[in-house]
Amino acid sequence: MAACRAFLAVSGQGSFTAGAVVARIPQSVASRRVAALEEHLGGRVFARSSRTVRLTPFGRDMLPWARRVVDVAEAMAQDATRARQRPMRLAVPAVCGTLALARLAAAGRDEQVHLDLVPAGPVERAELARALQVGAAIVAAPPDGAAWQVPVGLATVANPGRSAVHLESLRAGRAARAARRRRIWLQPEDDVAHVRDELTRLGAAVGLQPAQVATAPSLVAAASETLTTDDLLACARIQALELGLHWRPIGEIDLRRGYDMAAGSREDAATVGQLLAAEIGRCLGAGDEPGKGRP
Repeated sequence: MAACRAFLAVSGQGSFTAGAVVARIPQSVASRRVAALEEHLGGRVFARSSRTVRLTPFGRDMLPWARRVVDVAEAMAQDATRARQRPMRLAVPAVCGTLALARLAAAGRDEQVHLDLVPAGPVERAELARALQVGAAIVAAPPDGAAWQVPVGLATVANPGRSAVHLESLRAGRAARAARRRRIWLQPEDDVAHVRDELTRLGAAVGLQPAQVATAPSLVAAASETLTTDDLLACARIQALELGLHWRPIGEIDLRRGYDMAAGSREDAATVGQLLAAEIGRCLGAGDEPGKGRP
């Protein structure tokens, strides 16, 4: 292609010197490229004199082909630029904060990956990936072997004054049976078996009433209950910080969200997960405990 560019420039100017200026290359480079083209094609494209060059009959026949080669190469380069800049739709948890998502998108641009982020709940994210409506989705998965792990603890308005919250402490005593029992609120992001069922089973094992572990229709509803009562919100540490709540791990179990990358319609979805693994982890809240988070 470089030889074809030099051929077009020299033929247009009638001079190797002037053609090299137009092509923005040294005259010696223009001469070598044209000579290489002539050798490749098996014929002389220019008749050279001491002052000018002119096309040979063979050169006139080859000139339209050289122009086509350059035109096609330029069109390919333009399409490549558009392809690199075409956004890849990535379904992400709706609980990710705006700043975290903005940083993820910025990190993607640094890696030449333009992301169109689609916040959604766990069921919707999986369905978007299955229906090929997104290039990839960060989907809920059992934490064992998951690409990202996020510790789930309990958050309250009041400082619990201890390093962990034990569900056993929420069990009402005999003297307080008539009093309102404190509840643990699950948000839709945690309405998945490996979080919801684990917490429900633990609550039953320590003597909590079934209604004391409840799932709210939205994070806003769950946070509202927590902010206006002495109830507790099951959440990641990063969410508690955003809501101004005091977060503690659960004393009886190491409860975690698990996430994996599910590929949709784009073949490079797995590559996105590898290139942006650290930033995705920060967006999810993985690794915000020393020595924990992403394996």
